[in-house]
Amino acid sequence: MAVKRVSHEPAYVLHRYDWSESSLILEVFTRHHGRIALVAKGAKRPSSNFRPVLLPLQPLQLNFSGEAEIRTLKGAEWMGGHVMPTGEALLSGYYVNELLLRLLARDDPHEAVFDAYAAVVQVLAGDHAGAQAATQAAALRAFELLLLRQVGLLPSLDVETMTLAPLEPASRYALVPEAGLRRAADGEPALAGADWLALQAALDDRAPFAATLRVCAGRDGALRAQSRVLLNYHCGVATLRTRQMMRDIQAL
Repeated sequence: MAVKRVSHEPAYVLHRYDWSESSLILEVFTRHHGRIALVAKGAKRPSSNFRPVLLPLQPLQLNFSGEAEIRTLKGAEWMGGHVMPTGEALLSGYYVNELLLRLLARDDPHEAVFDAYAAVVQVLAGDHAGAQAATQAAALRAFELLLLRQVGLLPSLDVETMTLAPLEPASRYALVPEAGLRRAADGEPALAGADWLALQAALDDRAPFAATLRVCAGRDGALRAQSRVLLNYHCGVATLRTRQMMRDIQAL
């Protein structure tokens, strides 16, 4: 039986593990094959061509082969385009990677998520000062919503989930695990119905990441509180590891 080979596949490295003294197991996110595992034989050797290329948050083209759960990496090429994010933006990139590792099943392609991931990494690699920090926060919120939607964990944002009643633009609604979108209690983090309607329209746009980023700008505080609870619930954790790392570093 011929071994399946894939060439010139757009991809990003999400995580890497030691496999032997000289090799690595990679968790990579590919555009057409979803999240897959690859063994990079000899990648830890100083002379390996893989060594300077297999970095997180960098656009790659990969060649690999195999039918087993862990395929074999045959080639890797850096596609350029931006430098590695640094500082808090780097931690945000690791946070996005953790979301993909926890929420995406292996071998389940999500081209729309891949395109949104490429876009958010591009934003994180930009200038980190001033207004750009707000853009990065909006980009994270936009990616969270797009990811939740693509994996079927985000309810429709233009109706109340339990009753299917249309949202009232001036009323406040909260997005919560299991119950979905419902009218908010007094003092509960929430957004106006008009905001949720705008987010639904942006997610339905032909360019959903850019459209959702624009809507998320200026709404980061209330939206972050709700998306974080929803993500933690579906990831099965109280706090994501990268979020805890950010808190620990800020405490120092």
